[in-house]
Amino acid sequence: MRTDLGELGDLDALEKVVAIAGLKLIEAGCAAGDAARGLAERGAEILAVEPDAAQAKKNRDAPATPHVTFMEAGAQALPAEDGSADGVLFFRSLHHVPRELMDAALAEAARVLKPNGFLYVAEPGMEGSHFTMMRPFNDEYEVRTLAQQALERAAAPLFGEAAQYVYMQRPKHENFAAMVNKFSSLSYNPIARELIDQPEVRRNFEAAKTEDGYVFEQPMLINFYRGTI
Repeated sequence: MRTDLGELGDLDALEKVVAIAGLKLIEAGCAAGDAARGLAERGAEILAVEPDAAQAKKNRDAPATPHVTFMEAGAQALPAEDGSADGVLFFRSLHHVPRELMDAALAEAARVLKPNGFLYVAEPGMEGSHFTMMRPFNDEYEVRTLAQQALERAAAPLFGEAAQYVYMQRPKHENFAAMVNKFSSLSYNPIARELIDQPEVRRNFEAAKTEDGYVFEQPMLINFYRGTI
């Protein structure tokens, strides 16, 4: 049974679960680095790794952010010493790890953690209007399921404590064109525009119209582990 944290941003949800100020953290699969920069603003020291070479270069070439180090690496091969981190974070990234490497990525997280360190995994759930809208052009049901199975199979046995939470987010898009542009321009997971612009997607998109733009529901699932065995 997951504890409901309510409607929250990613970092607010994290801090509902664990205090991060003053900690040394690793974010696996940092994408454009927004979460990493936000974590640093909240007082943490971050090593942010991204496996996509193009995105990793953009991160390194961007203006430096105090207390954030960007590197190119996969979650299964973190550039950190044994027992050196207070926490390892996956924000929507575990399901992007190749299925054959998910178990290795979770074992790698345990390797780099201090004895009382924590693993925090936030994964999008497979319910809600945002998942329904995206599924015709980016069906992640299988990989999200594989991520949850890997957590149960490969992460839970590595830690002494475990807890599960859920929180709600409401992704917003200004219009259909803006949504298409967003998902077709991601360097680490680009989707062809013609796959997105199809009648079913347009119908599901229009169903989310409000006076404040197009607003969707996306539940987020947290798996939290502490204390390596």
